[in-house]
Amino acid sequence: MLFVFRPEHMVGLATGVLKQVISSTGVPLSLVRDAATGQIVGHAVGVVGQPFLAVPQMILGGAQMIQTHRGFQATYKRLDAVQASVHALQNSVGVLQATTALIGVGTVAGVVLSAVNLQQTLKLREDVKQLRLEVKDGFIDMKKALKDQGAEIIQRIDQVAQDVKFEMHRLALRKAYGQFQEALRLIKSALLIEDLSTRNITLGNAQLLLANALADYNEPHLLEATCAAGHLRRVECAWAIEQTMALTFQLQNAPAAVSDRLSHLQDKIRQDSLTVVERCESQEELDFLFPELARIHSLDLPVIESWQNQVDWIQTLSPDEQQLLASSDIPTVASSDDNQTPAVAAEPEEQLLYENLKPKSHYLSLRDQLKFIVKPDLRREHESYISQQAPASGLKALAPSNWQAIPDLTVANLYWYFKCKQEAQA
Repeated sequence: MLFVFRPEHMVGLATGVLKQVISSTGVPLSLVRDAATGQIVGHAVGVVGQPFLAVPQMILGGAQMIQTHRGFQATYKRLDAVQASVHALQNSVGVLQATTALIGVGTVAGVVLSAVNLQQTLKLREDVKQLRLEVKDGFIDMKKALKDQGAEIIQRIDQVAQDVKFEMHRLALRKAYGQFQEALRLIKSALLIEDLSTRNITLGNAQLLLANALADYNEPHLLEATCAAGHLRRVECAWAIEQTMALTFQLQNAPAAVSDRLSHLQDKIRQDSLTVVERCESQEELDFLFPELARIHSLDLPVIESWQNQVDWIQTLSPDEQQLLASSDIPTVASSDDNQTPAVAAEPEEQLLYENLKPKSHYLSLRDQLKFIVKPDLRREHESYISQQAPASGLKALAPSNWQAIPDLTVANLYWYFKCKQEAQA
């Protein structure tokens, strides 16, 4: 189950008094309804796990967001929750962007990447959330943030600060973040405007700023000049801003536009992730990329997909069903995100997974396993190659008839076993 519901709703679901809302395509949504009356009685209060970028609040109040005909005060009683989501996105982009001040542009040592890996970035984000660190002009004081990481890290920060190439990147990132920040201010102002036309115009102005910020973060020339780790941080900033763009359309009660943006975002995450993996050139970079991309594809993408599914489901409702939804008294989600942002684990599950795989594979095999997580269809090429090579090598048993039962680890290792054997014989 992706969602976490209130204890009383969990009891209702267990006894059959309540039912989780299912979309027309069979996807479970974040809402629960009364099994007898069909009325929506509540929604999830969080999601299982801690997404790296996605903001679950976007989904949890989605049904309330479309109840515009109930009046301004009813529709925007979620004001605190929406602002909390905006604040979370702002902090996330600030932390991700700040880590580029350590990564820099060119080759990065493993010890440097370990200082801003998945676990450390989650800690940095928590420090910002708890106001222990301040985001200023899109950056945080990395020396202060990483003061306990050792002299080599501090030296690296100084080196990057003096790098002329990175200074060009820093200026572009600062400009992009400034536009993003101004867009967030407009969104917050729009939430206070009661006149619908003025509110939508203000949100439209925010969308223009977000589009400009996205263009800067996705600027091809600057992306091409960065290493794989730096490339990932840049596109992660863009993914967060894409979520913000979808939120503005949701606030304008434009579900078709929300769905389109979320569909585009999912495609972009998959394509950008694959590009990053293909640009990976060392074991040290892979140590950084694997856990983070694994989490994004196992947690963040399902959350974003669920958001889209819920938006699409609302559009399929008949007028009577829409009226039923409008008349449902859905409790407001608390503005605090404590129930969906657990304390940072000592070591993320994805890091433990990678550490378990690492002794059983070599670099090229591990990189392919990450590709399989990002784009599962890529496994088929490896499966086909193994099926061709195994009989020719007299190892027919290594070409199973049912590939679904074979883990990625085995497929990647077998592929490189035959690949290296073939190259040695050439």
